[in-house]
Amino acid sequence: MKLTVIGGGSTYTPELVDGFARLRALLPLTELCLVDPSDSRRELVAGVSRRMFARYGYDVRVTATSDVVAGVSDASVVLFQLRVGGQAARHTDETFPHACGCLGQETTGPGGFAKALRTVPVVLSLAELVRRHARPDAWLVDFTNPVGIVTRALLQEGHRAVGLCNVAIGFQRRFASMLTVDPSAVALDHVGLNHLTWVRGVTVDGVDRLPGLLASRLTELADEVELPRSALSLLGCVPSYYLRYYYAHDEVLAEQTAPGAVSRAQAVTDVEDELLALYADPTVDTKPEALTRRGGAFYSEAAVDLLASLTADRGDVQVVNVRNDGTLPFLPDDHVIEVPATIGATGITPLPVAPLADDLAGLVGHVAAYERLALDAAVHGGRDRVTRALLAHPLVGQHATAVALTDALLAANRDHLAWAR
Repeated sequence: MKLTVIGGGSTYTPELVDGFARLRALLPLTELCLVDPSDSRRELVAGVSRRMFARYGYDVRVTATSDVVAGVSDASVVLFQLRVGGQAARHTDETFPHACGCLGQETTGPGGFAKALRTVPVVLSLAELVRRHARPDAWLVDFTNPVGIVTRALLQEGHRAVGLCNVAIGFQRRFASMLTVDPSAVALDHVGLNHLTWVRGVTVDGVDRLPGLLASRLTELADEVELPRSALSLLGCVPSYYLRYYYAHDEVLAEQTAPGAVSRAQAVTDVEDELLALYADPTVDTKPEALTRRGGAFYSEAAVDLLASLTADRGDVQVVNVRNDGTLPFLPDDHVIEVPATIGATGITPLPVAPLADDLAGLVGHVAAYERLALDAAVHGGRDRVTRALLAHPLVGQHATAVALTDALLAANRDHLAWAR
């Protein structure tokens, strides 16, 4: 099977390769094609990928190209993990909202919206090439943020697509460690939108262990998601760490704007420089320890599990970003939600979920409305669409702020938005 990674020059890629090699029985590959416009990054990552496969004794042909058509031709799966504008654009996303009194983040709030505006048109253009040149039954797997919006854009255009995030598998592994059980024994009641989810249940052998964990490990869980113990007690569940941007907005903003604060983009750039230097070393043939500081923990396990089920029709349950289709009755069917779903070669079906509490449902509905406006702006452009989407976001919500953010966003992203020049 040929698998193509668009954005294959990412420093994440060796994390994927490590998973492909370790879990080869789940996902037999014959070719891994890395597509990336950067000659230097593409070749460095291809080189270390070849050495890693060789170390594992796994005979996979690693190819690398800047030609998207050549890269996706005859592929069975195409994985998107691209970043339009690189870390420089991410730094802008994480800082331009500060002048308007809003936090900066690459997937949430005004910064996440800026990323969606840059990313959606590029991904849709690439997906059309996949439609024309990959295998007719090829799957598109989106790991590109904001995953929910990008995945909905792909599904809206009729692509065979699913979105993937590592938050749920991270929680699954963490709870398994706390309970000293194998991760495969843990089933999560994980529900919401991408980067706006809550774990409401942790089931092992038919028993929900979450109430006990909230009683015995409350401090540990609260510290992990950087929220007060009282917040988790009040909710009776564990919010993902992205909920901190909503539940502790002012605290996060104060941290981001404190003297000497460094954006995540700046920190990641330093890690990437270190990783690329390691990838250039011909003796490096394993995943470097420094990759743990890059983020994306358990990304490879999540990707391999998903890809194996899509291609081998395992029919197991995984948490993915998928069409709502009535799962959350207060959202349109075509909205994309992040929930457990049955994964098979013929399709993906979300499992039924218990109704959300009113406070959770209200926030999901609010952010989902913003996401629909954001996708409309990303596809069609237009200053008014940008302002309206910002006004709809619960982290903005004031007209004057939305107008000022529009000015700042368009000024920072004009090179990436043809309609805004």
